[in-house]
Amino acid sequence: MDTTPDIAEIEAPAPRRRSLVVAFCRRQPLGAVSFVVILVMMLAGIFSNVVAPYDPVAVDFAAILQPPSWDHWLGTDAFGRDILSRVIHGARTALFIGFMSSFVGSTVGAILGAASAYFGGRIDDVLQRLIDILLAFPIIVLALVVVAVLGKSLVFGIDVNLVVAIAIPIVPKVARVVRSAALSVRAMPYIDAARAAGYSHGRIILRHMAPNLAAPYIIMLTAYIAQAILLEASLSFLGLGVTEPTPAWGLMLSGMANDLFDKAPWMIIFPGLAISLAVFAFNLFGDSLRDWLDPKFKA
Repeated sequence: MDTTPDIAEIEAPAPRRRSLVVAFCRRQPLGAVSFVVILVMMLAGIFSNVVAPYDPVAVDFAAILQPPSWDHWLGTDAFGRDILSRVIHGARTALFIGFMSSFVGSTVGAILGAASAYFGGRIDDVLQRLIDILLAFPIIVLALVVVAVLGKSLVFGIDVNLVVAIAIPIVPKVARVVRSAALSVRAMPYIDAARAAGYSHGRIILRHMAPNLAAPYIIMLTAYIAQAILLEASLSFLGLGVTEPTPAWGLMLSGMANDLFDKAPWMIIFPGLAISLAVFAFNLFGDSLRDWLDPKFKA
């Protein structure tokens, strides 16, 4: 009896795993749409010099307060500057400051939260009391205080102190979330085994605890980009953030734009829509990412 297996059976390829991107898009369609919006904003900001039809800081007194038209799709401001070009260039400012602030705040908060849960005892008490003090201040008030104390420090045209001021209010919120997740990880047997093996505290935290804390960290990092963008716009609106003539969405809403709202409402409407769209997209993407990464939401 011939027991030779069928050639087709031998050569049949194993079923390929679905791409994570495709799976995410199928299970989280709103998250996929929000990611596309974020990607378009990022590309517009990165290639703003190519995409923008005009120089965002060029003054044209012959085109002052022109309504939206074929020449200026979103109109012009009180100095004749093209609002579409300023909105496109403002995406670079908002997304860069938003990402850097969220990255710094989330990373510092994650480190403090993991250290607080791992060491426990007096270190945990001291860190938690410091976090309680930071949480006692409203976010905008804390950012205003930090900006007023630190002043401005420009590096490559970016106010580093502004990034720090926006990152500080993010630290305690991320630290609380990461600490709660790290407490459950710390109780795992492999952490006790690593301690018994004589591994250093740094190695245990970075190599054994950190991979299990990656999901909440990524979720918080993404979610707080929206808050950082909103804080940057608020500080710029109050005159403590980005200054003229740098294109910034919050700065475009302040000053003369408010005085001329009756005559030129487009000066406020379009930057406001850009802020709202960015915040909504990041919030929606953060929620979708949470549902995708957190096992509790997959049931």
